[in-house]
Amino acid sequence: MHSKEALGTGRRKSAVAQVKLISGTGRITINERPGVPYLQYNPAYLWAVQGPLDTLGLEHSYDTMVKTKGGGLTGQAEAIQLGVARALCKLDTYHRQPLKIEGYLTRNPLRKERKKYGLKKARKAPQFSKR
Repeated sequence: MHSKEALGTGRRKSAVAQVKLISGTGRITINERPGVPYLQYNPAYLWAVQGPLDTLGLEHSYDTMVKTKGGGLTGQAEAIQLGVARALCKLDTYHRQPLKIEGYLTRNPLRKERKKYGLKKARKAPQFSKR
């Protein structure tokens, strides 16, 4: 069997994920560890990582190897999701349309809002004193 592979990079908040898809059996490896324990058996994170593959029905066709850093687990999981979707688009241009319809190719631009002077956090004001 001819080995197919593709690379994709995903970002979310301050997390960055470099994803490599290799034709295989559907294993997920994140930072050289099995994916399920790395994502703490959280079904939401697992669904996010496998979402693009499930959409195309390729969950058992490719092994996913990921190097990720920065952010927390939520940011990393969503960064991996974007990286997987981009890698699938590189494998075959016909994958782009269904992934785009599901929203897997859109980068989520939300970030932490900066703290403003005079406030305790980004929007939390100190307690008001009438006297």
